[in-house]
Amino acid sequence: MTLDQAFAFAIVIGLIALLIWDRIRYDLVALAALLAAITAGIVEPDQAFRGFSDDIVIIIGSALVVSAAVGRSGIAETLIRPLAPYMTSSEMQILVLATTVAVLSAFMKNIGALAIFIPIAFQTARRSGKPVSRLLMPLSFAALLGGVTTLIGTSPNIIVSGMRAEILGEPFRMFDFAPVGICLTVAGIAFLAFGWRLLPRSRNAAATPETLFSVGDYQTEVLLPANTPFVDRTVDELEKLGEGDVTVAAIIRENYRRYIPAGHWVLFADDVLVLQCDAHALNRIIAEAELELLHDKELESGEVREDDLAIVEAVIKPGSVMIGQTVEQLSLRERYGVNLLALSRQGRRIAQRLRRVRFQAGDLVVLRVRAEDIGDRLGALGCLPLAERKLQLGRAAHPYLAPGILAAAMVLAATGTVSVAVAFFGAAVTVLLLKTLTPREAYDAVQWPILVLLGALIPVSEALRTTGGTDLIAGWLSVAAQTLPPMGALALVLVAAMAVTPFLNNAATVLMMAPIGASLAARLDLNPDSFLMAVAIGAACDFLTPIGHQCNTLVMGPGGYRFGDYARLGFPLSVIVVVLGTLLIQFFWPLA
Repeated sequence: MTLDQAFAFAIVIGLIALLIWDRIRYDLVALAALLAAITAGIVEPDQAFRGFSDDIVIIIGSALVVSAAVGRSGIAETLIRPLAPYMTSSEMQILVLATTVAVLSAFMKNIGALAIFIPIAFQTARRSGKPVSRLLMPLSFAALLGGVTTLIGTSPNIIVSGMRAEILGEPFRMFDFAPVGICLTVAGIAFLAFGWRLLPRSRNAAATPETLFSVGDYQTEVLLPANTPFVDRTVDELEKLGEGDVTVAAIIRENYRRYIPAGHWVLFADDVLVLQCDAHALNRIIAEAELELLHDKELESGEVREDDLAIVEAVIKPGSVMIGQTVEQLSLRERYGVNLLALSRQGRRIAQRLRRVRFQAGDLVVLRVRAEDIGDRLGALGCLPLAERKLQLGRAAHPYLAPGILAAAMVLAATGTVSVAVAFFGAAVTVLLLKTLTPREAYDAVQWPILVLLGALIPVSEALRTTGGTDLIAGWLSVAAQTLPPMGALALVLVAAMAVTPFLNNAATVLMMAPIGASLAARLDLNPDSFLMAVAIGAACDFLTPIGHQCNTLVMGPGGYRFGDYARLGFPLSVIVVVLGTLLIQFFWPLA
């Protein structure tokens, strides 16, 4: 091993360790890795920042903008409406919704397609009286599978295409992924339509029209006014009013003293009660006990009538400005015109006051906001509304304009008229010029940390290859693969990419694994395209954890899932992808 190879391995190992540690933002970790590579001399200063101008970065950024425009077009509702009468059973609901989200994921970023369908899943669950947890995880997995079918559906495909251009001189084209991806998607959805039974029985009831609190046990803070009938009565008496669905988790007195009460404790006027309630009980106990929501103060900016205000339930999306911040730090009421009424965090109790809780991705929040500002406020905060309302959020004046622009870009790219980067950059500019999306919405749609990670890691990945590090790793893998048939070596690469993704992030996995896969193919005298395809599929199909892909993170809170629930449904699906994916790659991209 040369000194440059040692530096390259040390930087990559440090990168992986910091990403697994997860105490430092992944984009900052990538920037630190790039700086270390420059300092070590394995990345030349004049080549250090070329990753930020790489076609991969342009394609992903542009695809996110176009996806946001398509999401606001209402195309999903248009596709689903004729099929709604047939969605009577859980199997049919999953088949219809999963197929539709998979189709959309092929033509827009898969997390954008999933975000469109989460409210639709809640509406479907409400109408059928079945738990939404049956639908959300299958929809997330279907979005991942659908994204595999085209170049722009998921970041791993875009990145591996760019890596192929560097390694073999020509990128993958728009629909090169389709033969393998479509077959995997069909098989995966067929499994999900019946495999949902592997999920645990729902921990939360489906939403009903009478309540906006549709998921999970919320923690909220209420004031016990002097005129309430429960002054001088006990905690037990108040909890009995909730019929077993309400717990007085804490009592706050003298503004700051927090007590964990016993059932015989007497309630005093002006006590602040921290309630842990399910959806129906929360509304009932507030009304019947004449309690006041502590944080439901009048919104500033002039006189506001009660009719002008709306209560909305939303999930905090990955990348939201709320993540890591408290209500006070965000100045929710003063800066955004929003009141936080309640919070739910995947069934876990929260020990802090609501105003001091640091928000996390996947948290469910109940907000009060001016009705006319719902779209703008939730967009600015990075939240996705969950409860069904009469107000149609984000519907474009011309619903087919954005999908038409996307279709034109795909045709131009598929026919080779222009490059993929130019086609989607042009599409992004067009949706802005035609005001299908506002500039602010476009900037919000772009996942800047992902673009920074890509721009920083592209030179680091290239350094690992140019120093001979990938050849060295490929040599070690080839020793292991010598006892395997060619298809076994292919499966090994696919499994390795799938196993690494939850710890690294799918983009980083491809940047690290694609050169290794290509080098292993060269050592075994096999077709490198097969191994690059295996890397792309493995990195795109993380079904085992909620952290490997943002789609899985997005549904964790709304679905009431726990970490281990993903493996229950995801492990058999992963086995299907590995076995069937290996056979399909061999068939469509022969190893010889």
